[in-house]
Amino acid sequence: MQPADLTLTARSVNRAMRRRLLTDAIFQRTMTAGGISVIVAVSAIFFYLASVVVPLFMPPSVDQRSSFALPGVAAEPTLELSAEEQREIGSRVGVGGSVSFFDFRSGELLAQARVPVPQGARVTSAASGERRSYAMGLGLSDGRVLVARQAFSVSFPDNRRVITPAIEFPAGEDPLAVDPRGQPIARLAVQQSDDGTTVAALSDDGRLLVVGVEVDTNPMTGAATTRTVGGEIGSVPGGVRELLIESKQRELFVLHGERSLSRYDIGDKASPRLLETVEIAPDGQRVTALALLSGGFSLIVGTDRGELAQWFPVRTEGTAFALTRIRGFAPMPAAVTTIAPEFNRKGFVVGDARGHLGSYFATSQRLLFVDKLSEQPIVRLGVPPRGNGYLAQDAAGQLHSAAVDNHYPEVSFHSIWQKVWYESYEQPDYVWQSSAANADFEPKFSLAPLTYGTIKAATYAMLVSVPLAILGAIFNAYFMSPRMRTIVKPTIEVMGALPTVVLGFLAGLWLAPLVENNLAGVLMSIVLLPPAMMLGAWLWHLAPEALRSRVAPGWEAALLMPFLALVVWLLLAVGHPIEAALFGGDLPNYLSNELGIGYEQRNSLVVGIAMGFAVTPTIFSIAEDAIFSVPKSLTSGSLALGATPWQTLVGVVLLTASPGIFSAVMIGLGRAVGETMIVLMATGNTAVMDFSMFTGFRTLSANIGVEMPEAGVGETHYRLLFLSALVLFAFTFVVNTVAELVRQRLREKYQTI
Repeated sequence: MQPADLTLTARSVNRAMRRRLLTDAIFQRTMTAGGISVIVAVSAIFFYLASVVVPLFMPPSVDQRSSFALPGVAAEPTLELSAEEQREIGSRVGVGGSVSFFDFRSGELLAQARVPVPQGARVTSAASGERRSYAMGLGLSDGRVLVARQAFSVSFPDNRRVITPAIEFPAGEDPLAVDPRGQPIARLAVQQSDDGTTVAALSDDGRLLVVGVEVDTNPMTGAATTRTVGGEIGSVPGGVRELLIESKQRELFVLHGERSLSRYDIGDKASPRLLETVEIAPDGQRVTALALLSGGFSLIVGTDRGELAQWFPVRTEGTAFALTRIRGFAPMPAAVTTIAPEFNRKGFVVGDARGHLGSYFATSQRLLFVDKLSEQPIVRLGVPPRGNGYLAQDAAGQLHSAAVDNHYPEVSFHSIWQKVWYESYEQPDYVWQSSAANADFEPKFSLAPLTYGTIKAATYAMLVSVPLAILGAIFNAYFMSPRMRTIVKPTIEVMGALPTVVLGFLAGLWLAPLVENNLAGVLMSIVLLPPAMMLGAWLWHLAPEALRSRVAPGWEAALLMPFLALVVWLLLAVGHPIEAALFGGDLPNYLSNELGIGYEQRNSLVVGIAMGFAVTPTIFSIAEDAIFSVPKSLTSGSLALGATPWQTLVGVVLLTASPGIFSAVMIGLGRAVGETMIVLMATGNTAVMDFSMFTGFRTLSANIGVEMPEAGVGETHYRLLFLSALVLFAFTFVVNTVAELVRQRLREKYQTI
């Protein structure tokens, strides 16, 4: 070769080498950029989810604090402090019937009114009803009670909002005759709603009276008629200190002595009766404050040692209820002096003898904040309807107001992950119930049953898919003939492309009724199919050699499929006579009524079969590739050393392919955990914690899909759905990280085999 040709060849080689190096560099940087982009994208998803969730756990903020002299008639003790919905106008009701409306921030007096007291009578007692009713009652010296309420009307003259306060008389402007003897009213309780008004009064001579005013409205004419019913409670306990009527106006609570509370049934106002008497404070403590939470079902009890507890009636037997201590709260620094509930939530504020104000939420058992407002005791508290502020009066006649940013008080670690004793429940439980039909609803935001349902769905799906996929992959890669493999593997991989909504539709509308109608046969199929496969293989082994020689090696499975189909058909056919003979012809009903095992048509068994069908192709494809990729030199060497094919499979092939098989299982698990449509359509979507295969469940992903369109942006419900997504994200991240570490260990351990 001439020197010129050698030079030309060297230049060509150099150019090719430079192109290869350039190509390698480009691909290296592209892959690096792609990997970094994936990390950035995943991190961005995490931080976005976290940014929506974090406000749930932030403490409330208190600002716009101000203090001013008591508006209105300062010499008249305060009965109630309140405000209208926009937190612009505060109101102060005096025990003598004066009502003062003032600017919430500055205390500037805006208007004054007075409940008209009949001539010749004087006010001897006063009480207020549930906060959202704005109702109040004035007990008079002649045994009558005047019921009134505040009202706020909103108008927009000149496109400017104007809030006008007023006084209304829901039971009429004339006082109600409560005591026929005309004795002064010493203690009073009042409750008012659209259905009527109930008044309980302790007369000056120690009699306890109950009067109800029922309002019937003609739906055609709109005309209203009233009916008054009253009765007297016998054997009144001594030392009565406070009366409370629950919001449904069916029960009366009487605080007497140091710590005793009597509960009366006043559903029939003409004949009230005592239900029980309990001690609602520990020995040596005195009850100093008592209030009903919004909804009128729970009592909040404060003592002279600053302790706080929640009580409500719990069903004990049949229709009997017993007042039960449900939970305690972080104590106040000093003796509790007053308690004010929120209008529509299960929150309340507390004042103590050293001038502290504490904000609590019952369901989440949270102490939200404690503020030091004064050196004097707090004697009266009020909360605006939205719970976004407070009014507090101290013993020196100063009124303190503030705005409170308190959007998510119902959320705590306890309320999300632990059992909570909800109102009307017989015991603590895990409950997810994000909405209800009325404002008395107690939020139930436990993620525990949803997380449990997610794990349950994945478990049943993996129990079905892992044996099928792994064993199928082993047979397909190691024993099946090449021709049959080219048919089976693509077919199973195509199954993985089926839309899950189609699988969920078939599972809910076809498979679930089929399983219910053939439950005995289905259960027998699950148990007997593996032995039937072994039986089929044994029978094939006993077949004449002339017959077996006609089937090419690796094609035996093609004969097994019709055999197994025949076995399933026989088991389903035999299942009905067995049900008739042993279970009265209805196994689901027998499970429910005789064994106490609940059966739901759309249950975990159905979901396990459907999700197993969906997950199997993913696990099969990855595991089969891993097994098939084991170098032939390893298997050949093992066989050459005298190992049988099964020994080679177990001792060489599976160990070498174990990292890939493990990855296949983990990817399948991730698919099962995140599955939405199948569990959404094939389960009852009941958020229960029951691992039975015959009951349904609700998963985190299905819950997000169902409730996200209904959640208000920025509300607690909305952010908790994002927390559900964050839990799923964290779960898959942890599982995948652990799986990768295990896979790397397996790879390092068996790569030299």
